[in-house]
Amino acid sequence: MRRDRLLKNSIILISSNLITGIFGFIFSIILSRELGAEGMGLYGLVMPIYDLFLCLISGGMVTAISKVAAVYFSKDDFRNLDRSVDVSLLFDCVWALIIVSFVFIHAQYISVYIIKDTRTIHALQVMCPAMLFIALSGVLKGYFYGTSNIKVPAFIDILEKLLRIIVLTTIVTIFSLKDVKNTVTAAYVTLAIGEFISLVFLYIFYKIKKSKYKYNFTMSEDKLQLLFNILVISVPLSLNGFLSTAISTASALIVPRRLVASGIEYSTALSMIGRFKGMSLSIIFFPMTIITSICTVLIPDLSEKMDKKDYWSAENRISQVLKVSLLLGITTTIICLNIPDSLGKLFYGRTDLGSYIKFASFAAPLVFTSASTFGILNGLGKQNIILRNSLIVSLEELILLYVLTGISWINIFGYGVSLIITSITTLILNIYEIKKQCSLNISTYEILIVLFLSILLYFVLSILNNIIPSQMFALKNLSMIAIGFLISLVFILFMIKNKFR
Repeated sequence: MRRDRLLKNSIILISSNLITGIFGFIFSIILSRELGAEGMGLYGLVMPIYDLFLCLISGGMVTAISKVAAVYFSKDDFRNLDRSVDVSLLFDCVWALIIVSFVFIHAQYISVYIIKDTRTIHALQVMCPAMLFIALSGVLKGYFYGTSNIKVPAFIDILEKLLRIIVLTTIVTIFSLKDVKNTVTAAYVTLAIGEFISLVFLYIFYKIKKSKYKYNFTMSEDKLQLLFNILVISVPLSLNGFLSTAISTASALIVPRRLVASGIEYSTALSMIGRFKGMSLSIIFFPMTIITSICTVLIPDLSEKMDKKDYWSAENRISQVLKVSLLLGITTTIICLNIPDSLGKLFYGRTDLGSYIKFASFAAPLVFTSASTFGILNGLGKQNIILRNSLIVSLEELILLYVLTGISWINIFGYGVSLIITSITTLILNIYEIKKQCSLNISTYEILIVLFLSILLYFVLSILNNIIPSQMFALKNLSMIAIGFLISLVFILFMIKNKFR
């Protein structure tokens, strides 16, 4: 049973995250139709601020709790496991209240002087409760991931995303919201309500699960020591998240200014950002939910294997995750290259996303694979390396966006160029560190197989694109997406056969 745990948990989490991803995607579609391209751009200016303070509150807590919980759980040390969760909840609650109060009080200053758009004041204020709820939820999710109770947070995430859609449509309908400012605020109200419901359910299931594990008679550690053990892992990750997100936030806020500097009007600049980042990248990065799911269960799994000094299994796991990430990225690129215009029309009802989708899709294999390397480094306990590499890449991104988006003939495409270059940098830096500790079992034969499969997939989808009548628009494009990922899935299962053990 333990040998199949990673594969089983990965499948559960991937399935649930795909469902939540679909709901999240539907949410973004509804939001885009209510806000329009300019509103999506405005929504996207608030989100980096939200991410920034969220990283400061609990950036590394999920990973830290899952790593600590996995070790205690493997030893049946439920006493120290529960005490670790309790002290983490108390610490996060106090710390989150301090940060949330600061943001709420200074919302006007942030809106006027940092975002430079007064329409975001109320959105900043209503997102404050959501940050508190997510901070506490992160501790509980870390507990469930570390103890391999993946189904609980998976089910709750699905419920939360579904409720978010229902609440948003209800608020917009009841209050007949038409103004961009009010609709953006409503979107963040929806976020806060969803996260509160998620926290309530997580806590209820935590109490139920906790009562099922019998206490043993192991020596209980001091709560301050337990908290220190968690903070040693989470603080570098939180600092990494905060600093890299701070630079990414600066990057996000600098893009509209640089577009304006290149001769584009502010409202047009927001629309371009909304179409490229808010819509096109949402389509391209939808499969990232699979990578995120695998990395979530990979971190405690690698931690346990390294603790037991089972290096062969750890190396095998790392190689397989890298191969899966690369193949998913290639599949995404091939699909986007075949039907870029159709994807924009299918999901957002727009005919002006094709060039954005096609260009940005080249980043998918690099972004997917580089994202998995961060999960691997987390599992190997290389939080300081993650901090260093993330800062390097974030600074590189800031410089590239400042230069490229300010050039009139490149404009918003500079975002895509930056994404490709920074992903290559991330891969080089992270793979170098991984190879210091583990050998990567990826042969030339396997690389050639992936290459031939990619060529085959491209021609299969091209033939289908020409054969299936355009009159069957929705069926045609959904079928091509499904067939593309189905072929990829079959090959992935072939690769991991007798490997994910």
